[in-house]
Amino acid sequence: MNRPSASAGGSVGLQGVRVLDLSRLAPGPYCTMLLADMGAEVIVVGGGVGSLPIPVFLRGKKLISLDLKCDEGRRAFRRLAEDSDVVVEGYRPGVAARLGIDYDTLKAINPRLIYCSLTGYGQTGPLSQEAGHDINYAALSGALGAFGPVDNVPAFPLNLLADFAGGSLFATNGILCALYERERTGMGQYIDAAMVDGCLSLMAMHFADWGKPVLAARGDGLVAGTAPYYRCYLCADGKFVATGALERRFFENLWAGLGYDDPPPPHLDRSTWAAMTMRFKETFGLRTRDDWVAHFAGKDACVAPVLDPDEALAHSQNRGRHPAFGKDDAVKAPIMRATSGHTPDWDMTDRTEEMLSAAGLCLEEIEKAKAPAGNISGLAWPPL
Repeated sequence: MNRPSASAGGSVGLQGVRVLDLSRLAPGPYCTMLLADMGAEVIVVGGGVGSLPIPVFLRGKKLISLDLKCDEGRRAFRRLAEDSDVVVEGYRPGVAARLGIDYDTLKAINPRLIYCSLTGYGQTGPLSQEAGHDINYAALSGALGAFGPVDNVPAFPLNLLADFAGGSLFATNGILCALYERERTGMGQYIDAAMVDGCLSLMAMHFADWGKPVLAARGDGLVAGTAPYYRCYLCADGKFVATGALERRFFENLWAGLGYDDPPPPHLDRSTWAAMTMRFKETFGLRTRDDWVAHFAGKDACVAPVLDPDEALAHSQNRGRHPAFGKDDAVKAPIMRATSGHTPDWDMTDRTEEMLSAAGLCLEEIEKAKAPAGNISGLAWPPL
């Protein structure tokens, strides 16, 4: 590779690493945004096979337009892959091979290439060709079947669990591991990242607990919403507080903070939960959310306000750590002291000619490889 490495004056962890991003919608683009935040050069290949990903995930990326349904577009992509480090794609199994841009094809021209296929069900198994979204993958993993409320329709946390936690973060972790291993072996590898697999891994603690008192049934357990000190309560103003006083000393602080004079009961004894819950509901209903939060400040009782997204954007804790945090720009995390904290810029310019010219293609080849005009427009999100 002839790309620059990090300078001595400002270390950027993945500077010099080039990523070709063929993914769409959320899981793949979020993964590659994280890589861009770490300093990688991420080239989003749009056009010809669908629109670009959700705009908020385009931070720090370069956009090009290739028609991968034509020979010229595929040849241009392979030329880029010769001098790239990572490819991320989210096609159904078999599609990349039919296009001639699969791992085996690209490995032949670049043995150091790390190729990550990020899908819902993975490359193998009876469901590998089935369509799905976050809710389906969370359902298959057992996670959705454990979420409350009790005796009602399962609840789910937006599309955070499978798309982002089980998908994006596990794929990013695999890519970083493969980059590190390549430093020792000199060889790339193939990564089969499935969102169901990530959810199964995330459920490890709860599989072992299922059916036991700590997680007796869906929505019924110590951290599932039925323990009176680990749940949310409605306050006088119609807003909510979240309590998480699992440890005994935190529970005792909560009990005292609620103004009770009688000794706190054995809080892990499930026989105390029903009466305690009713008592807590009545007490929390006497004051507003923010009054309770101010009252419990500094008391180590694990009480926090349940914020809506607008409130979270403005909260002093979040704003203090991330002053530039906003609706249209994701937080850069984690904060790393020795690695540059610079947040990549946004650039929606079509860089097709620039990138392909640098890869050695002539103008005529570039024109034939480009997708038809208009295909580089971003996905309209939200769709309503």
